[in-house]
Amino acid sequence: MEELLKIIASHVALGVETVAVLIIAVGSIHAVLAIVAAFARGDRHPGWGRAIWVTFGSWLLGGLQFALAADIVRSAISPSWEQIGQLAAIAAIRTFLSYFLERDLKEIGHLRQEPEAG
Repeated sequence: MEELLKIIASHVALGVETVAVLIIAVGSIHAVLAIVAAFARGDRHPGWGRAIWVTFGSWLLGGLQFALAADIVRSAISPSWEQIGQLAAIAAIRTFLSYFLERDLKEIGHLRQEPEAG
């Protein structure tokens, strides 16, 4: 029974990791297309990239959350101390990245709400 649970958890983790990759890929494509469109329109006033950055950062945060969920599922079944240590390191790094990315997004969001000079 435990072996079956490990197999199921492995497949679930792979599926969740796939979702994380897709989220980040879609967000990256969306950001690149927005940048190309802004250049094509000549729409590069001061602060022109803020909206792109906020949107892209949101995609990255979503992808990071799914990636962390996959790691948790993968290590949920009889983890070794080595796996627990790796998960802790990965979770700390991703939490650190998520915290600062979210902080930057809030800061940019506040800047977007202020009227732009010029």
